[in-house]
Amino acid sequence: MAEKEIALLKTQVEKLNQKSFDLEAWKNQSLLFLNRIFGASHPIVKMILELKYDYSSWHLRDATGNEKLDDPVKMQAREILDAAIMELETLGLPGQAGAVDRVRELLQQEMTGKQWKELADILADKTENQTAEINEKLGQLSKEQLIDIVTGILNS
Repeated sequence: MAEKEIALLKTQVEKLNQKSFDLEAWKNQSLLFLNRIFGASHPIVKMILELKYDYSSWHLRDATGNEKLDDPVKMQAREILDAAIMELETLGLPGQAGAVDRVRELLQQEMTGKQWKELADILADKTENQTAEINEKLGQLSKEQLIDIVTGILNS
């Protein structure tokens, strides 16, 4: 799972409570982490980029009447990071599923239909000796097939 990434984002959530909070500095640091975790085009990254204080006259006039106890920008930032943490906890790191799918695709290309079906059955059944069974099935492949699979993995 993505324990390190989750811990990093939880640290960013804690920084929202610091007395010397600077939104721009916090955003820059958060964006560095989020870009690395999710990629620059992820909606969470875009939402953090759009965070800003509204200094329009309407906003300032409303704030002078009934002052809110919680900073709306900090609340929004917290919700965005909480969503990112939930995504990581539930779905794992982006790209992990795609990598597994790519490995399965490469194996399927190099194996006969019967070999692939037997391997897929082993992968579907979570048994104590699953690793040994997988090793046995992969051991039946030729050296060239294994080289092609590893080359495909490294190229993807």
